[in-house]
Amino acid sequence: MPRAVLIERRGSVEGLAVREVERPDPGPGQVRVRVEAAGLNPVDWKIIERDAAWQAYAADLALPVGNGNDLAGIVDVVGPGVTRWAIDDEVLGGARFHAQADFALVAEDALVAKPDALTWEQAGALDIVARTAAASVRQVAPQPGETVLVSAAAGGVGVLAAQLVARHGATAIGTASDDNHEFLRSIGVVPVAYGDGMVERIRSIAPGGVDAVLDNHGRATLQAGIDLGVDPARINTIADRPFAAEIGATGVGGANAQGGDLADIAALIADGELAFPVDTVFPIERVVEAYRHLQAGHLRGKVVLVTE
Repeated sequence: MPRAVLIERRGSVEGLAVREVERPDPGPGQVRVRVEAAGLNPVDWKIIERDAAWQAYAADLALPVGNGNDLAGIVDVVGPGVTRWAIDDEVLGGARFHAQADFALVAEDALVAKPDALTWEQAGALDIVARTAAASVRQVAPQPGETVLVSAAAGGVGVLAAQLVARHGATAIGTASDDNHEFLRSIGVVPVAYGDGMVERIRSIAPGGVDAVLDNHGRATLQAGIDLGVDPARINTIADRPFAAEIGATGVGGANAQGGDLADIAALIADGELAFPVDTVFPIERVVEAYRHLQAGHLRGKVVLVTE
């Protein structure tokens, strides 16, 4: 029988389990995808472990429920009324509470075609981070010659956002652990270490000042933006929206993406225009270990589950 990752208990990712389930049948406007890869995102474990996230995403759901959002795979069955996809099409996209399974039901308009040059692991990890990076960069509108601070610049959102900043002709300064500094240099991002003295290090790198901030890490980056004299209207966070509201910054994320963002970024990665590293790949049976690895931080790119 097919398998699916289920949230059986809340409070810890230890409450996740892989169980045999019935093969789902698509309804109107849905396709069934035979999943090849499913990416992990911080929001996944926050839904499990934090009450506010559960209320935001799953207040009306009863346990057990499926897990994850990002996926890539092959269309297996099309439901009534589906016109965009046919059996055997290779696709990527997202389906909250359905993605981490052998078979997932996905709305036809929540998928885009997988470029041939994209690996399954890359494709399966792209939905949330691509849309989030595109929307957040658009929010701060980097201009040629400007300097933009991007936190967690080696992570899933940050690595794409930093490179999109550079594609606008701006300089991206990226915070990251020391182990990721050489990688950031290799993709055209100026690395800077986290921690005490970060603001002074940024000032030494950018004596002309910083024009905008893209925060993917939390309050320390937002405070650094204020300390550096950045206009709060050009500070955006996906990590600490309450503090952003206090200082007049914005909290634009993937929900604000435009319709073509996911396909556009997938194409840029496939064409070699953007680097999109996969940090670690786990078989679906090791889902708890995969989330523990994600929670430990200091990753280079994405953590991905594969079904085979």
